[in-house]
Amino acid sequence: MTAKQLIETKIKEKTAVIGVIGLGYVGLPLIVEFCSKEFKGLGFEVDQKKVNTLLSGESYIVDVPSERVSKCVQEGRLSVTTDFSKLKECDVIIICVPTPLRKTKDPDMSYILAAGEKIKEYARGGQLIILESTTYPGTTDEVLKPMIEEAGLKLDEDFLLAFSPERVDPGNPQFQTHNIPKVVGGVSKDSTEVASLLYSQIVEKVYPVSSARVAEAAKLWENTFRAINIGMANEMAKLCRTLGIDTWEVVKAAATKPFGFMPFYPGPGIGGHCIPLDPHYLSWKARQHGFDSKFITLAEEINSSMPKYVVELVRDALNDARKPIKGSRVLIIGVAYKRNIDDVRESPALSVIDLLRANGAEVCYHDPFVPEVTFDHSYTIGDGEPLYNQELTDELIQSADCVVICTDHSNIDYKRICENACLIVDTRNALSEEVRNGSKAKIVRL
Repeated sequence: MTAKQLIETKIKEKTAVIGVIGLGYVGLPLIVEFCSKEFKGLGFEVDQKKVNTLLSGESYIVDVPSERVSKCVQEGRLSVTTDFSKLKECDVIIICVPTPLRKTKDPDMSYILAAGEKIKEYARGGQLIILESTTYPGTTDEVLKPMIEEAGLKLDEDFLLAFSPERVDPGNPQFQTHNIPKVVGGVSKDSTEVASLLYSQIVEKVYPVSSARVAEAAKLWENTFRAINIGMANEMAKLCRTLGIDTWEVVKAAATKPFGFMPFYPGPGIGGHCIPLDPHYLSWKARQHGFDSKFITLAEEINSSMPKYVVELVRDALNDARKPIKGSRVLIIGVAYKRNIDDVRESPALSVIDLLRANGAEVCYHDPFVPEVTFDHSYTIGDGEPLYNQELTDELIQSADCVVICTDHSNIDYKRICENACLIVDTRNALSEEVRNGSKAKIVRL
């Protein structure tokens, strides 16, 4: 029996054991979805604390309710371990590890390589291996395939290999794992077919493509598209302010066109695990082939400049109030990289805080989702001390010389902020027209 026949049979009979390496924002929702569809899931983590949390039936990911985790654990469908030798028990192994950047903005492949080494060590015949971590085109067949073959296994004959990009959008109640179309590209035809069959068990629509490289490139295209258009929105916001035009009114008006336009919105910068990082994987690969990706480079320059621009808005607004930025108290509203989540990875709010402190401001923050923020001292130019969430009281707002809205969480009392603040810099258009009109505070909008 070929690898394809063996794995297909197990998937159709739902006897396949699904292993997931990395149980973060991508891996945890994925394995819980498989377990909820009657598969047995085996999660692999290097963090024992996460393992203990999940085995106790608790979730640490906002989009995965603890009730779902608890049910899967109690019914014996989900187990979690730090013992990678149990990869031998898996019929399917899905890699969902981080793919960060080095300080040089080059891809850091160490997590993928570490996962690959574990798979090579414990690989056996009859396994389907899938990479979901975002990476440059060619990783699956140039890096993972040779590693697995070093274990003495042959593609199609002994194992199958595919890439299927994660499309997680943390905090999005409308689109989650089951209803987001899944792109699948195998290193071989058999790999594509079996990986597509696997994902069809848990998602409504699977879109197979001709190769892993196409699937890898599609993911980078998606997020590079967003990065470039956000960069244009940020540049337009600067231009509109220079011209004395309301940026948000312009975007709203343009968005009435029913064709040929898609609204993107400015902000204090870009954050998260995808948009700030993924375009660099594409531009890095382009450089290996002597291609200069100018749009990507320009968008990165614009987007990374936004925290500094926000601090300039704060400085100018304080100057108008006859206050220097040095010694002023600045209250940051929201430090997560997007609304209604607790993720601060690459959050522009942290850069705004760092720059404000480097200019001598006294900074505190309120974010109901984030109890504490720390700073990487290798990047920090301010004092780098950790900060802790402050309760949003009238006294806290009144004590601030300037309030800066960096993340527009929906559970923030913006009316209260407007009633008690003297100066507000709104980088997200979080304040409705009604709230703005009833406010005595001076409001500066991006």
